[in-house]
Amino acid sequence: MAEKKSLSRSLSARHVSMIAIGGTIGTGLFLGSGESIHKAGPFILVIYLITGLFVFLMMRALGELLLSDTTKIIFVDFIKKYLGKRIGYIMGWTYWLGWLVIAMSELTAVGTYMQFWFPRIPTWIWELIFLAALYSINIIAVSAFGETEFWFALIKIIAILAIIVTAIIMLLFQFHTAKGTVQLSNLWNYGLSSGNNWQIIAAFQMAFFSFLGVEFVGVSAAETKDPLKNIPHSINSVIMRILIFYIGALMAIMIIQPWPDYSAGHSPFVQVFAGIGIKAAAGIINFVVLTAAASSLNSSLFTTGRMLFSLAKPDSYFAHLNRQLIPMRSITLSTGIVALVVFINYLFPEGAFKLITSVASAAFLIIYMFLMLTHIKYRKSADYRQGPKLFPLPAAPYSDYLTIIFMGIIFLILLFNPETTLTTVITIVWFVFIYLLSRHKF
Repeated sequence: MAEKKSLSRSLSARHVSMIAIGGTIGTGLFLGSGESIHKAGPFILVIYLITGLFVFLMMRALGELLLSDTTKIIFVDFIKKYLGKRIGYIMGWTYWLGWLVIAMSELTAVGTYMQFWFPRIPTWIWELIFLAALYSINIIAVSAFGETEFWFALIKIIAILAIIVTAIIMLLFQFHTAKGTVQLSNLWNYGLSSGNNWQIIAAFQMAFFSFLGVEFVGVSAAETKDPLKNIPHSINSVIMRILIFYIGALMAIMIIQPWPDYSAGHSPFVQVFAGIGIKAAAGIINFVVLTAAASSLNSSLFTTGRMLFSLAKPDSYFAHLNRQLIPMRSITLSTGIVALVVFINYLFPEGAFKLITSVASAAFLIIYMFLMLTHIKYRKSADYRQGPKLFPLPAAPYSDYLTIIFMGIIFLILLFNPETTLTTVITIVWFVFIYLLSRHKF
């Protein structure tokens, strides 16, 4: 049986650092946080902080695994090694599915954002245009992807920092808007939450969705020039990302404008400037959130292509690399499947986004739990005992178990929340299907 060629290692430290900080900040924050604020009010800050803590622990576990063997292409390879080929097979295909669903959510957001300027043009036209453009970038060269993603991420980072600085200036000068005075007390004057306990609990799902893709640095590990240096730096930057780009940004917009004035289904980052009467700024922010969605879509296409390449047998059609060492066939198939979201949006114009995000959340919760189980198994292996301790997860294995419990609770929230029960059941059906399929292979 022929061996696979190796993927191109063309991502520089500059690319990886910027992608790690801002590469996957997308629809979950810029669009989904509108629903989160609507449900949980300022308490969403606590929800993001708690969720972010466990996501960071998951990332540290992933980092330790990646540095234990830098020849592994993706973290699913570690699942295969320590939990068995069958579980690796199930998690691998689920991870591919999960990223396809993330790509669908980002493409849905692209159409929504373009409606801000072109309300009469159908969203599906914009969705296909953006999908075709980003597909082209992904099949040119890895460096083209890295450079595009670098500038996408930079735009998001600058915009979020600008929003935070704007909030601080308006707060210091007690700026008056159509919605009232900009003041810190806006965080508690209207209650710390919506008062609906179930809605507050349900907000954990959207907060978790906002962090999906944070492990992207792991998927790109095979394509970094110096993984021993870049991976720890990128993973540790997650702390700054959570505190500034999630907690800081959400706090800023709730200080500028009272949180009850934000509505679900629209970007609160656009609403805040439209609400206080700065229409030009609203247009600029809409451009930013559009690039954020395009950025995450770009990352999704990158990941799904490499995931399918990794899953393919060495001599199969999708194990082929072109002259630039890019899995073009795998990227093409993945992009074609993502395009199906156009029909989903047509059939479910109002509920498509929530449907898609809940499927992605349910799938990734299972994947992340199995990643933590993999780390536990690795810590018990000879590889850990005899190998170098390069980037150990703090407080393991207790931090492993706590992370698994937390993510298991969120999965149960999805299952018993009437709004997401159906999509969670669909995800469970997927696992049953892929398990039965695996029985014929292993």
